[in-house]
Amino acid sequence: MKRGLLVLLLLAAGCGGGGQGSGGVTLTYGLWDDLQQPAYQKCADAFTKANPGITVKISQHAWDQYWQNLTTQMVAGGAPDVITMQASYYPQFVANGQLMDLQPLAEADNVDLSIYRPGLAEAWVKDGQRYGLPKDWDTMAVVYNKDLAGKAGVDLSDLTWNPADGGTFEKAIARLTVDENGRRGDEPGFDKTAVAVHGIIPELNDGSQGQNSWGNLAVANGFSFIDKNPFGTRYFYDSPKLAETAAWFRRLIEKGYAPPYDKTSSLGVDAVLSAGKGALGMTGSWMITTYLGSKEQDFAFAPLPKGPQGRKTAFNGLADTIYSGTKHKDAAWKWVKFLGSPACQDIVAESAVVFPAITPSAAKALKAHEAAGRDVKLFVDQADDPAAVYLLPVSDHADQINEIVATALEEVWLGTKPAADALTTANTQVNALFGTG
Repeated sequence: MKRGLLVLLLLAAGCGGGGQGSGGVTLTYGLWDDLQQPAYQKCADAFTKANPGITVKISQHAWDQYWQNLTTQMVAGGAPDVITMQASYYPQFVANGQLMDLQPLAEADNVDLSIYRPGLAEAWVKDGQRYGLPKDWDTMAVVYNKDLAGKAGVDLSDLTWNPADGGTFEKAIARLTVDENGRRGDEPGFDKTAVAVHGIIPELNDGSQGQNSWGNLAVANGFSFIDKNPFGTRYFYDSPKLAETAAWFRRLIEKGYAPPYDKTSSLGVDAVLSAGKGALGMTGSWMITTYLGSKEQDFAFAPLPKGPQGRKTAFNGLADTIYSGTKHKDAAWKWVKFLGSPACQDIVAESAVVFPAITPSAAKALKAHEAAGRDVKLFVDQADDPAAVYLLPVSDHADQINEIVATALEEVWLGTKPAADALTTANTQVNALFGTG
């Protein structure tokens, strides 16, 4: 369930959708997370049992391919009938008339939106029209290699951070960094040009939101993305609080505590950590089973460090949406209602892959994790603390914003332009999209 943004060229779509099954309707359901597919297949089986005339075919592709395929399918008029959607993406589809308004259907069927965790259902409404029913949510944490942390004598349970000296978070990162001669980043003689294990593997190739890295610390430093969320019209990427945060990440690279951006931007954080080449990173709750099920390393989670404004974590959620070109709108709505119901979300909870959007179902997912010996309550504790969470920005022009900001930050990570200069220029370009530059 990686929460970055891709540059999508979303054009107007014609009619399409799922085909006819033998004696009934076959719906296609777009999904990108292979770890979730078994749970949703169980949901599909239960749905078909209750609705014998409708079958569901899951179309699963990895994250990048999923969005590339969806763009092509939208243009060709053959997108899945029901689409797993990320909140930052859907305004672009709405602008092109590619998603169906579910509000009249929800009202007609008296769908109870209060069953979802607060903040989730509201994110999917624009101009009074609703474009999805919530399916899950996520928060962020530090993931670390327990063996490497133990050898370094580092306690990651309650770290602090600031952009000036990095606080105890940077001290821990320095201690966890080891060069090829066995010297640590906080020891005399440390060779930053020959690092065997980096203290942190930050996901800097993380678009305009930095959900998996800089965004959390920037907000903890006092940064706000946008004037109103969802659907604000003025961004604040020129904030000194963001520039300070980005500059701090750049200094980690310069000190040798983090790998050079141009050598790691194409690699996943989990792959580097699993290879034992890094000690810690930042990740979301959708990665719990990936890390805690690792056969290569023994991982654990710790809270994000407390910044000047306290501990802050991105809070995000997915929803199920209906393609406006589907030929089976009634059947698709039945499936979306089922996906958003306790009947399905309790099935998903049993798989303990994500935290479902329905509050009691999320509690069942936590119990399933605990039964499997996974200590992940911190993700729920953070979600339960209103002062600790912030919603990722949802607005129009998200694909263009992503390209502009990601390009500017790449200049920072590569050291070719100061953070304040690059981000001020980017912010002018972003706000010009709304006529507020």
